[in-house]
Amino acid sequence: MAESRLIQGRYRLLDPIGRGGMGEVWRARDESLGRQVAVKCLKPLGPHHDPSFARVLRERFRREARVAAALQHRGVTVVHDFGESDGVLYLVMELLEGHNLGQLLEANRHQPLPVAEVVDIADQVTAALEYTHRQNIVHRDLKPANIMRLTDGTVKICDFGIARLGHDIGFTSRLTGTGVAMGTPHYMSPEQIGGSEVDRRSDLYSFGCVLYEIATGAPPFDHGDAWAILVGHRDTVPEPLRSHRADLPEYLERIILDLLAKRPEQRPQDAGELARRITAGRTAPVYVPTVVARPLPDPAGERRATAPRFPPRPGQPPSGSPRLPSWTQGMTTGHKATGAVPRRTPPDASAGLTGEWTARPSAAVPVPPGRGGRPAPAAESITALAGRHNAGLSLARLGRWAEAGEVHRSVAAERERLLGPDHPDTLASRYEVGFTLSRTGHPGEALGEYARVAQARERVLGIDHPDTLAARQEMAYVLGQLGRHIEAHQAYASVLAARERAMGPDHPDTLRCRHNLAFNLSRLGRLEDSYRMAAEVAAARARVLGPAHPDTLVTRYEVAYALGQLGRWPEALHTYQEVAAARARALGPDHPDTLAARYEVGISLGRLGRSAQALELYRSLVADRTRAQGATHPETLRARHGLGVNLGRLGRWEEALAESRDVCAIRERALGADHPDTLVSRREVAVGLGWLGRWADALTEYRRVAAARERVLGADHPDTLAGRNDEAHCLEQLGHGQEAAELYRRVAAVRQRRAAQGR
Repeated sequence: MAESRLIQGRYRLLDPIGRGGMGEVWRARDESLGRQVAVKCLKPLGPHHDPSFARVLRERFRREARVAAALQHRGVTVVHDFGESDGVLYLVMELLEGHNLGQLLEANRHQPLPVAEVVDIADQVTAALEYTHRQNIVHRDLKPANIMRLTDGTVKICDFGIARLGHDIGFTSRLTGTGVAMGTPHYMSPEQIGGSEVDRRSDLYSFGCVLYEIATGAPPFDHGDAWAILVGHRDTVPEPLRSHRADLPEYLERIILDLLAKRPEQRPQDAGELARRITAGRTAPVYVPTVVARPLPDPAGERRATAPRFPPRPGQPPSGSPRLPSWTQGMTTGHKATGAVPRRTPPDASAGLTGEWTARPSAAVPVPPGRGGRPAPAAESITALAGRHNAGLSLARLGRWAEAGEVHRSVAAERERLLGPDHPDTLASRYEVGFTLSRTGHPGEALGEYARVAQARERVLGIDHPDTLAARQEMAYVLGQLGRHIEAHQAYASVLAARERAMGPDHPDTLRCRHNLAFNLSRLGRLEDSYRMAAEVAAARARVLGPAHPDTLVTRYEVAYALGQLGRWPEALHTYQEVAAARARALGPDHPDTLAARYEVGISLGRLGRSAQALELYRSLVADRTRAQGATHPETLRARHGLGVNLGRLGRWEEALAESRDVCAIRERALGADHPDTLVSRREVAVGLGWLGRWADALTEYRRVAAARERVLGADHPDTLAGRNDEAHCLEQLGHGQEAAELYRRVAAVRQRRAAQGR
């Protein structure tokens, strides 16, 4: 909606103040009453919804909005009005000045809130829930983003009745095809995940997750893998809060852990009972022991995992456990669900959502009483460093790699000073430094860090220890990033042999290594070998993890890529389409992995000459990427590039040229003039100019591309040589045959020299 838009002749939208899965929230002015309000505009329905569904939805919206508007409590956001304007459903609410709990945690660098503030928030939200539950209303989507703390200290719950609308419209991601809505899984009750009926006790469980997070700085099951979070909610007892924060009152810890009971009947039965327990605990006298014995924290504790090394075969859940979708049965929680700091194995090289499903026990190394004459480090120092290490991991999970790298470098230096260079905690931080370097475009520096970690771990833990192998596998990954694929192949093969010896051929870590090896084989030009190995890994992952598991789909994606490289485009298209459909069901239509698979469907359609279909797919993909990630996101621009290419294939060169110029300009501003994506767009501009007969302009663009590639990649890099060939072709079209022939000869000579050198 434009900023000048007037809703129903009354509410003038001023500026956007929030965006989420349901739509946008605007600061607006109520022209009738002269006050400022917040207007939530729900996303319009897409063309795939039929008119009868739209009618049902509008009626449901009005019913839910009336319910929300009828709530009158200090702790619930006031709804003033609702309606529909030009096909867009909207709610008018009081404008709240303050921050939601997620923002408060972010501002506090994900450190826990003060105890008094946690208790006050618990008190106020409990009172609001007690009121709403008496009205027979269940929120269903309690999370930090839906709880606001105003500037005057008042706490309010937002979005009552609106979460269910999102479920109906299909805006929320889906975990399964059976109707389980996933929003964010960190705050969902076991019965909600399993698709069972929910009541007020489900809200209490979600509120327990929120309290756990604001009291400790992290949710009870905190990691990036949605499936492990689900299994954590189902099977894993949360770590005691006081193991993270000793100053938390015992009564508050007991209340929060009771809220997180797996079965509804084991929790407080209503918000009234919860309120009585909070009041009783807050007013009870505190027992202070004469001597406080505080054991030294285990420095390896953040790295230790307690789950089995090998996942059981898929089967039935334990008797009496809450129901989860069938494809989640038999999964282990992994170290993340136990609350330990994640120790990553390398992601699949094709990128995607991958999960760590098993834990790998590592040796616990006690804090030395003193090394080299140094005094033993203080327990408080070690605990503080563990907290900062966790903060770095949280930044990485948010994609803030540069900031994460700064945190890990600082922690690594401090741990080395306190514990020594070969201590497992020091090496864990060094490992994370390498990880952030590889993700911020510094693979050479990352290789150095990983080599240092691998050598130290080999000395301390042994050559076949899982932590040593993890570092060596990351070395292989960054060697691939550096284009050193032969060395990467040797490293992967060595790690794979060790993993098969220690863990067996079907262990998820073994399969992950084989996947990466298959990926690297394709980069060596061994396409048949790459396809064969990827197909074997996909079959094994489907057997061990299930056909809809994200890791299985990542490997099937790689199978499709190999098929395309082999020119088997009909099979590649079919496989990409299956992966895209499976990801849409499991992860949701707007998940980055789903969108990536749809992009490859477009590539395959174009390769098969079905450019009209590819064009429509890319138009839809651009719209979805823009909505989900923004107009200037690199993946949105990649989809727009594909759109421009297919416009050209259809002979619509003026449109293709305009599109490629626009994308090139945005990429240059966002990524830089010499970035590979910018240069790809600039080459597409030159192609369009050539097809329009504007060869002199095309030559200028081709020369810019070739010169930039030579600066960045070197004169004999294949991409530079391809750019020089483009330049020669352009010279030919302009009638400069002799100059073109000389350039062709130079390029051919360099290629022959490279072939003779085996490069």
